[in-house]
Amino acid sequence: MLKINKIWLFCLIGLIVTACSISYKFNGASIDYTKVKTITIKDFPNQAPLVYPPLSQKFTEALKDIYIRQTRLQLVGSNGDLDLEGEITGYDLTPMAVKEDAYASQTKLTITVRVRYANRVNPDEDFEQSFSAYREFDATQMLQQVQDQLSEEIIDELVDQIYNATVANW
Repeated sequence: MLKINKIWLFCLIGLIVTACSISYKFNGASIDYTKVKTITIKDFPNQAPLVYPPLSQKFTEALKDIYIRQTRLQLVGSNGDLDLEGEITGYDLTPMAVKEDAYASQTKLTITVRVRYANRVNPDEDFEQSFSAYREFDATQMLQQVQDQLSEEIIDELVDQIYNATVANW
């Protein structure tokens, strides 16, 4: 009798555990969708002294993509409840890790973006701020060999920084 009760208890626990599931979606956004429904993201022109031609378009599209994928905001051409605009202000190369022969063994690629954020629903959250990210690469490689991959990685990091600064208020 005790053995049958244990079997029933295990079956009941198994049924409860498989019937109940908790699902979390953690995208970091804390948006009141009853008040905020739209976002405007203007093109970010490249005003850096050193210009990588596809950077402006790649950055702007990645920025739009994160808000489309991770929020329920509608992307509109103008007058959104949230507004993002700015420019790429830096695309810089810096020699790093100088060896004993006075040559650099690593080079750092840094991209800097100035962002102006306006929240028409809650103007206290408005800001203007610069964001930057970098990646290092072996100095024996030419920038042209690595800049597509490195700029993509840097863009992803910058977009995450901006997304967190604008709609992830936690």
